[in-house]
Amino acid sequence: MKRIYLDYAATTPMRPNVSVAMLPYFREKFGNPSSLYFYGQEAKEAINVAREKVASVINAHPSEIVFTSGGTESDNFAISGVAWANNKKGKHIITTSIEHHAVLNICKFLKKVGFKVTYLPVDNQGLVSLENIKKAIRKDTILISIMHANNEVGTIEPIEKIGEVAKEKGVYFHTDAVQTFGHIPIDVTKLNVDLLSASAHKLYGPKGVGALYIRKGIKIVPFLYGGAQENKLRASTENVAGIVGFGVAAELAKKEMEKDILSLIPLRDKLIKGILKKIKYTRLNGHPTKRLPGNVNVSIEFIEGESILLQLDARSICASSGSACTSSISEPSHVLYAMGVPPEVAHGSLRFTLGRDNTVEDVDYVIEVLPGIVKKLRSISPLCQKK
Repeated sequence: MKRIYLDYAATTPMRPNVSVAMLPYFREKFGNPSSLYFYGQEAKEAINVAREKVASVINAHPSEIVFTSGGTESDNFAISGVAWANNKKGKHIITTSIEHHAVLNICKFLKKVGFKVTYLPVDNQGLVSLENIKKAIRKDTILISIMHANNEVGTIEPIEKIGEVAKEKGVYFHTDAVQTFGHIPIDVTKLNVDLLSASAHKLYGPKGVGALYIRKGIKIVPFLYGGAQENKLRASTENVAGIVGFGVAAELAKKEMEKDILSLIPLRDKLIKGILKKIKYTRLNGHPTKRLPGNVNVSIEFIEGESILLQLDARSICASSGSACTSSISEPSHVLYAMGVPPEVAHGSLRFTLGRDNTVEDVDYVIEVLPGIVKKLRSISPLCQKK
């Protein structure tokens, strides 16, 4: 039976064009980009071309793109780099309670070494308040870091307006765009962002490569020290094949973005409607319309999300209960907690994230089999029996 993959927010399969473009850089075009002879300059040129492609997706200048090992490094680099470079001006950072752990944990570390961090709340749909941001800004605030769209519930934050506030107050603004880069339109100038994180494997590119957009003139310290790679901001021999793959994936994403959005939204809405209609005591998590085109996050009461996932897997459906980066943690989603979802309801959360290979038939199959799974699990659930 065909296996249906519905966890595109966790990772995506690499597109054939991407892997084909990468292959020569493992053998024939193996040079070190820092070398002055032919092989090195060949690799360097490939990186430059990829940099242009990645920059083009967000209307940035190629010189403002620094390649990293992925979204986590990009988030860490942006926040720690700005913090250490600007600590004489102030040591206050503003973020939200629903950020990815790549942001939350670097903020946690910085707090231990003397920085102050304000964690803003969100409403029951996952949106941060612009007024709360304005109130949180102090004289010693040096950075605001708020994700473009949440990786679990799909809510898209008012980044442009937040950027306007940050710009007016003279505070650097970073956004984690790992879930949005290549999926929805981004213009760093219109959004008023100073730093932006992206990852290749979220848009049908290779794992182990990402990018950090750093607006020209931003005061930031290097993430790695050693050689002069990446404009002296990230020492280490570049992952040439990965960067080439990222460039091709970014180019394809930009070209096909509108078509992908138009195909994903109807599938997303059909799945949401089908689940909520056929299964009682179920709620949609996240904003109903201001959400990623392929994101469906629901809480099904009286049963554990993990139990549902195992039953779905047995029926060849791959989904998740939240972020893949926290799948080994038994506690329910910190995002749902922050949105005010009760613990017993949060434990029954499911995340389906659709991608370019999904079909109407895939969605119909989920809507067909999920109610039976829920009925079976509820029949043996002590929580449901108490109800």
